[in-house]
Amino acid sequence: MIRVIGIGADGWSGLADGAREHLRAAEVLLGGDRHLDLVPPVEGQVRRAWPRPLSDLPTLLQEYDGQRIVALASGDPYRSGIATTLGALGIAVEAHPAVSSVSLARARMRWSAESSEVVTLVGRDVDTLRRELAPGRRLLVLSSDETTPSIVAKLLREEGLTASRMTVLGDLGSAEETRIDGTADDTWTDGLPRLHVLALDLDGRASDTTSWAPGLPDDAYEHDGQLTKRDLRASALSRLAPRPHALLWDIGAGAGSVAIEWLRAHPLTEAVAVESNVERGERIVRNAARLGAPRLQVVTGRAPEALVGLPTPEAVFVGGGASEHVLALALDALAPGGRLVAHGVTLETEQLLASSYHRHGGELTRISVEHAAPLGGRTGLEPLRTVTQWTFQKEAR
Repeated sequence: MIRVIGIGADGWSGLADGAREHLRAAEVLLGGDRHLDLVPPVEGQVRRAWPRPLSDLPTLLQEYDGQRIVALASGDPYRSGIATTLGALGIAVEAHPAVSSVSLARARMRWSAESSEVVTLVGRDVDTLRRELAPGRRLLVLSSDETTPSIVAKLLREEGLTASRMTVLGDLGSAEETRIDGTADDTWTDGLPRLHVLALDLDGRASDTTSWAPGLPDDAYEHDGQLTKRDLRASALSRLAPRPHALLWDIGAGAGSVAIEWLRAHPLTEAVAVESNVERGERIVRNAARLGAPRLQVVTGRAPEALVGLPTPEAVFVGGGASEHVLALALDALAPGGRLVAHGVTLETEQLLASSYHRHGGELTRISVEHAAPLGGRTGLEPLRTVTQWTFQKEAR
């Protein structure tokens, strides 16, 4: 078992007596260099900084197996902290949180927890922030370093949120605490503290991609025509039913629209887009970044070979290239209680889906969509290709 002690920028003076006793009694003290410098030396105590990369952590812990290990963390060890990492390694953790930088930031901004959201960019792609952007939202961003405000300001300008107010809250809780206010239109490069929380009060025009509802406009995606259109995408996603911690396979992903909107539904969803065309695979990566889902995993290859070795999915979408072999493999791989949705536009695929429906059950739907378009000097309804949709839910154990 490892004790994890939360420590603020005020260091040793801000710790409770119990936390100090645990630190003095530790045979091995782990933490970042900044954290270790905040604790006075203890005779005979081994002090080690976190390994780089952090994936070497199990090796470091094995080196001190059986000894009393205490780790230092910023504020709350379970908010993007080391306690979460240790727990994921199967290590028992006893956490002693301090006042977190997020709590201090809310106090300084006078923002309630109900009116603001926390987004971490520590070790994450800045494009993750795009999903959270909408006029009127208040965000507390956990920054990587002093370069984050400049990068975020550029992103806000790209998204039409130039009037957004930005506040850099540096070294919260310490005697050196600072505050710098400005807007996304300002230059954020000089004299910024490395350790800070970035508060964003978003203001500007609302784009068509701020909604988390399924069915973004088709022109939100870069594509070559291989795109699950808006109405069909919304229908498919409503049946796939995104939920936290669930993994989607998007087979024959095209522009990646179904996988991207699955990821936009919740920050803890996961998705793999499988696409045989290399150029389309690169396009999927660009679409995912631009729409706030850079965590999308893209596998370039042809199903079913490209599916081998992928983690078990809770949902599967087959938007292109459906075959009896691909459907059979997907159904076999699907987790108990998982859902599969397949689309077909050709007679051959329609026959396959009808056969699958008769064999396995589920729901078989034919979807016809028409959009108004100029017709001579008047307006007519122009039909899209009719799509047959098969939906199946695997029996839960």
